[in-house]
Amino acid sequence: MKSRRSKILFIVFLAIVVLMAGIAYCLFLHPFWANSGTQAEDGQSDYADQFHIEQYVSDHDEDGDGVDDQTDMLQSTRDYIATKPKYKSKYYSSGYPDDGYGVCTDVVAFACKGSGYDLMQLVADDVQAAQDDYGIETPDANIDFRRVGNLNTYFSRHAQSLTTDLGNIEEWQGGDIVVFSSHIAIVSDKRNKKGIPYIIHHVSAAQKAYEEDKMQRWEKKAGIIGHYRIGEVQ
Repeated sequence: MKSRRSKILFIVFLAIVVLMAGIAYCLFLHPFWANSGTQAEDGQSDYADQFHIEQYVSDHDEDGDGVDDQTDMLQSTRDYIATKPKYKSKYYSSGYPDDGYGVCTDVVAFACKGSGYDLMQLVADDVQAAQDDYGIETPDANIDFRRVGNLNTYFSRHAQSLTTDLGNIEEWQGGDIVVFSSHIAIVSDKRNKKGIPYIIHHVSAAQKAYEEDKMQRWEKKAGIIGHYRIGEVQ
């Protein structure tokens, strides 16, 4: 009887030791006292609060909804990705995708549309006014605004051009537009440990999250060729 009780006590003791070791290991990996930033929806940490960079507010409100353009751009972007568009590159006679599919340029197009800017019409009008700048032989309003190169040309002509140096972290604001040589995205208000903002984008069917800490990866992969803010220059 005494031997059986000793065995039970030993098993209980061993279980407690294993449990405590497990807790200690978890605390070692993720110490609750560490200043690790808040947790983003996709599981990545957001360190924006640590840099005390005031979010830019535009003086312009294109759609007259009482929300400034910069805030509108960011919110409209999140409204669009909340629909969880599936990635597919295809042509639409309506211009804007209307079937739940989309590509990187559509993130920007719907952000602009929700802020009062019909990018489809704006790009079409600008192509007509400066076709040589776009290098387009046969304009097609239904697709021209969904091409990265065309959007870079349009924004370089009609938006405020900003730094492409990621070292100037305070000049990168949520709601800005960043253009890479082969990709385009909206700048997030979330930031990584270096203060570099996340991007909100759509790049493939295998993409796990639309808002990601991928700014530096895309800079290295494709180079930043443009950084813009709408509403400041028309």
